[in-house]
Order: sequence, then C-alpha cells, then structure tokens
Amino acid sequence: MAWLALPGAGYLGLAFALPLLILLASSFQNADGGFGLQGYAAFFGDAYHAQVVWNTLKIACIVTGICLLLGYPVAFAMARASVPVQGLMFLTLILPLSVSVIVKSFAWTILLRSNGLVNQALLGLGLVDDPVKMLFNERGLVIAAVHVFLPFMVLPIFTVARQIDSRLAEAAATLGAGPLRTLLRVTWPLSLPGVVTGCAFVFSMSVSMYVIPSLLIGDRYQTLPALMARAYLFMRDRQAGSTLAVVLLVIAVAIVVGSTWLTRLLQQRNANGKGSTA
Repeated sequence: MAWLALPGAGYLGLAFALPLLILLASSFQNADGGFGLQGYAAFFGDAYHAQVVWNTLKIACIVTGICLLLGYPVAFAMARASVPVQGLMFLTLILPLSVSVIVKSFAWTILLRSNGLVNQALLGLGLVDDPVKMLFNERGLVIAAVHVFLPFMVLPIFTVARQIDSRLAEAAATLGAGPLRTLLRVTWPLSLPGVVTGCAFVFSMSVSMYVIPSLLIGDRYQTLPALMARAYLFMRDRQAGSTLAVVLLVIAVAIVVGSTWLTRLLQQRNANGKGSTA
C-alpha cells in the first residue's frame, strides 16, 4: 500500500525538495558559471557576517525567552479554566493570527512612536519623565515580535498542560511540597515536551522574520533574512543570497531536528517514569 503515498510524496518533492536542491546548488555556483566554495568562504571569512548572525540569534533567543515567560502561565491558565472562559481565551489568542503580520507591524509603529499610546500611558502613570524611544531599536522589535509569535508558544504548552493531572499538584502539597517546589519538580518536567516544541516554533520563526525588523528597525539592525533579501533584490547576487539562505535554513532545521529529538526523549522519560511508578 506504500504506492498510495506516491502522489503526496511527489508533490512534496516538487514543491519543497526540488527548490531546496536548486537553492543549495546556487550557493555553490560562481559568477563565471563554475562551482566552488567561494560564497561560503566569503560569508564565514567576513567579521560583519558574524555580527549579523549574532544579531539574528540574539533577537531570536530574547523573543523566545520572553514568549516562554509570558506564555507558560497563560497556557496553564487556559488548561485549568472553565469551558466558557477557555473558549474566550482561545478566541483572544487566535483572532490576531487572522491579521497580516504587515498590518500588525504597522500598528506597532503607531503605538510605539514618541507620541503613541504606549508612551502616553507611561507618561500618564508617571513611570517615565520623557518619551521612551521604542522605534528603530531592539526594544520595539522585541515587543512586536513577542506579540506576533506568542500564540505559537502558548498552544503547544496548552496541549501538554491539559493532559497533566491537576491532582498531582495536590498530592505534592500533601507531601509537604510548596508551590515553587511543585512547579519545579512536578509541573515543569511534565510540561517540558510542550515547552520544547513551543520554543522551537518561536525560535524558528524569530530567526527567519523579515517584515517585522524591516518595518520597526529598518537597515540599522541587520539580520540574516534582511541581508539575504538585500543580496537578492538590490545587489542581484544570487550566490550570496543563496549562501545566506542555506545558512539560515541550516539554523532553522537544526533547531527543529534538535527539538524533535529532545521532545521524544522527554516523552520517553515521562512514560518510563509512569511505568516505574505503576
């Protein structure tokens, strides 16, 4: 019956595998039509590219960390909420996904400007004396990126959190464990598969985001996607653009593969723990 998978496999090969192979081949093709490693040598031999990679990874890590801090309690609140409240929280979480990233990014440029709503609120509450600069710097970029990618952290953790028996926390409390110890020794280990999946989703999207940095920070802060777009659109350097795309793809694939392996390891450990307990 394996032949039934041939149409789907053929479509995936044409739609995904073939373009990736062409992209990989382009990264080795020189301007004179020959093939070589000049593109990769130029990329890894330039200190500027190392700074761009650092900028990309740093922003992705910051966004992923903040999404985890905000999304973890939200996911558990959704898992423990009543059905009507859970439905309302789902609607609040998923509805923004129907809005284009471009629209949301433009909205944040309005909110974060010097006379925008965010600065007006900070000034009105007396938290600052002067408007805080939030556009064209990392601060505004992180705020907008967290808003866009937060649902992709909440949903995987929620999926795992709803499967955790709430009586485990009660059992830990009867054995003398406080809330913090229960979180660290019971809840957190059981929720790690969802945490790893959510972090992989958010990091993969953060490391490859292009629209949000372009609108909120411009060319002042270069990342791999922005550099790749400039190589293709402005410099017309196909080899440089393909090389950047391959480097970005390797980073994203490494995160996805690593998170998949780690998730399976954690699930197997949890299953072995349940089996030994039984």
